[in-house]
Amino acid sequence: MNLIDQVKFLIKKELLLEWRSKYALNGVLLYVVSTVFVCYLSFVSVEKITWNALFWIIMLFASINAVSKSFLQESKGRQLYIYTIASPLALIISKTIYNVLLMMLLTVIALGFYTLVFNYVPEDLGLYIVATLLGSLSFSTIFTMVSAIASKAGNGGMLMAILSFPVIIPVLIVLIKLTKNAIDGLDRSVSMDEIGILLIINALVMAVSLILFPYLWRD
Repeated sequence: MNLIDQVKFLIKKELLLEWRSKYALNGVLLYVVSTVFVCYLSFVSVEKITWNALFWIIMLFASINAVSKSFLQESKGRQLYIYTIASPLALIISKTIYNVLLMMLLTVIALGFYTLVFNYVPEDLGLYIVATLLGSLSFSTIFTMVSAIASKAGNGGMLMAILSFPVIIPVLIVLIKLTKNAIDGLDRSVSMDEIGILLIINALVMAVSLILFPYLWRD
């Protein structure tokens, strides 16, 4: 199979496994719904800045729960099977695409539920949705790469947290600034720099993944 066929096959495999177990979708949705409900009971009404920060904190941990299983929960037998049928590039691309799709779905559902519970809609909802989708893309690419690295070491969960911290904090800062612009209803041209930064970070992380993962996969 060529690279594209391998990627399609591996994405189909991920979708079938998720459809059978529904671990990531159900588990993360339960986490998001319960966390939003607890926040509502604790605050009832919050300032716009707090509302925004709470949303990204919830989505950060939801992303970790959803994406960390990409490599950390793969059995040795399954890894060996994939090693024999697909190239490392096809594997990392398929994992990233699947996690991006999963996180975008979860983020849209979470945002809808979050705005419904707190009865608040940002001034520029369109820009806010774009920002959340960019955030999903960023979280997915970063945590997929870090999960691949951490899976090759012992105590991968702790290593994943340590490795992702320096990368994810700047992304969170940019996302919070971008979504604050949407909440305040500022002109969209003001937010072009933040959107550009997020796209560059995603491109760099994906490039690093494609370069490093073949060497990791050999081990």
